[in-house]
Amino acid sequence: MPQVSTDAIDRRILSALQNDGRLSNVQLADKVGLSESACLRRVRLLEQSGIIDRYVMLIDQAAIGKPGTVFVRVTLEGQQQEKLQLFEAEIDKVKDVLECYLMSGDTDYLLRVIVRDNEDYMRIHNRLTSLPGVLRVQSAFALKTVLKKTALPLEQLS
Repeated sequence: MPQVSTDAIDRRILSALQNDGRLSNVQLADKVGLSESACLRRVRLLEQSGIIDRYVMLIDQAAIGKPGTVFVRVTLEGQQQEKLQLFEAEIDKVKDVLECYLMSGDTDYLLRVIVRDNEDYMRIHNRLTSLPGVLRVQSAFALKTVLKKTALPLEQLS
């Protein structure tokens, strides 16, 4: 995606929306010091350019009975393109996997999985090991969340 030029007002808009995506256009315009029409025009340009990807609501995972986080390293039997594609198509079906990254180094994929408890993870682990091409699964349970951000840094955005 091509780099889109932004200014200080765009950064204020993005910062405000990252902190509260439910702001109305009236509230947002007031917060960033623009007229409502100018603010709406800028937001639409940020959406069309792809800088604003989507609007979401964050849910507390403990509040829905999934307080645990497990980071899982997955190694495949090989790294041929068709094996990677097959794994990637199947991992999307495992609903407790919230993030999946193709990695460099000795692990092919890094997953972030949410779990209720150890028994719940065993169910997920069994599902992961049955995915096509999986050679090894290594798990690390998070003991405590020290830092978790959803807002991207905008200082260097130009």
